[in-house]
Amino acid sequence: MRIITAEEYIAEWNNSTSAEENDAALDDAVLGIIRKVREKQDKALYEYTKQFDGVTLDDLVVSEKEFREAKQFTTPEFLTALKQAAKNIRAYHNEQKEKSWLVEQDNGIMLGQKITPIDRVGVYVPGGKAGYPSTVLMTVIPAQLAGVKEIVITTPPGKDGKVNPYVLLAAELLGIKKIYKIGGAQAIAALAYGTETVKKVDKIVGPGNAYVARAKKWVYGTVGIDMIAGPSEICIIADEKANPRYVAADLLSQAEHDESARAICITTSEQLADSIQEEIVLQTSRLERKEIIDASIEANGRIIIVDSLESAAQVANIIAAEHLELMVEHPTELLPQIKHAGAIFLGSYSPEPLGDYFAGPNHTLPTSGTARFASGLGVYDFLKKSTIISYPRQALEDVSDQIITLANVEGLTAHANAIQIRKDDQDA
Repeated sequence: MRIITAEEYIAEWNNSTSAEENDAALDDAVLGIIRKVREKQDKALYEYTKQFDGVTLDDLVVSEKEFREAKQFTTPEFLTALKQAAKNIRAYHNEQKEKSWLVEQDNGIMLGQKITPIDRVGVYVPGGKAGYPSTVLMTVIPAQLAGVKEIVITTPPGKDGKVNPYVLLAAELLGIKKIYKIGGAQAIAALAYGTETVKKVDKIVGPGNAYVARAKKWVYGTVGIDMIAGPSEICIIADEKANPRYVAADLLSQAEHDESARAICITTSEQLADSIQEEIVLQTSRLERKEIIDASIEANGRIIIVDSLESAAQVANIIAAEHLELMVEHPTELLPQIKHAGAIFLGSYSPEPLGDYFAGPNHTLPTSGTARFASGLGVYDFLKKSTIISYPRQALEDVSDQIITLANVEGLTAHANAIQIRKDDQDA
């Protein structure tokens, strides 16, 4: 894991672009998939499932039998952990609920905001080689709390043609019965435009690979999306008192996601940097996903040396990481200096996996520096806001000349006329 200065890293950061950002071949492939799904609908979904997932399906929808079979994978330990995680996630997101409001002024004017949930939401859950029941909890629970009536899940099947049983168990716990065995860009296209089997949704949420992310970008506008997620990332600010074993372990927890994941430590201690390097090598040798971790650390792993925690915060704000850990002696004192991060973890005993699975805040977070302007998934992502305006006759007359003036300045004389015609009626 390379040790560099803040100046070197910022130069590196400014010159970097994501692998997918200017990938014309990726765009062509994704747009081709979207077009084919729109044209051939279910037939295209079956063909792509065979091509990409290596399985010939009899049905695109998970059957009741598959839900029943999934129960054989249930252990008391898993079920207890899943239920407690769901409880924590629900309690946290319940605080995000918003209410409609209406304010009446003395002159009879009423202004307000009406909050309504989205009607139908599609959740993408990554799958195939692995299953992510935590993603089911993190995406479905906020939608349910928002009041979304129809929630469906789409996830790629394994080589046996079945969906990961732990994903099914999580979905059943939340009362979700409609699950499509579709992955990749074709799943996003099906959700966005509909097919004979898949009903069109209003918004698509959930993480996925480069094809999924690109497809979400292309269908945005036809449907809403949560975000365009890139590779997972972690940034840790560590002072000289941080435990190098903990720092290394948390960096590796993100590096194991994929070869493009980014693991970065910013520290004021050169001695700690050296110790972290040693721990990275030692711990990686004992981990199952060693090859992925090695590739990730080689390409994107960095330890940045700075002269103060203030400088560390400045660099962290430039990175705007998906996950930011403040592994310093007094994390709450450093917290006010942090402006941009998807999720912030305070202290040595608040590691990133705590947020991924259990604490309650959402693990669907902005990546690739988008925490500068975006937030993690929440109840608010499943709500719409309609403004309310009510003026009585006299209140409109009192301001009509000002509105007409503004409309005429913009050359929108029909706007002005809509006000003038009412003003003339009142003058008659």
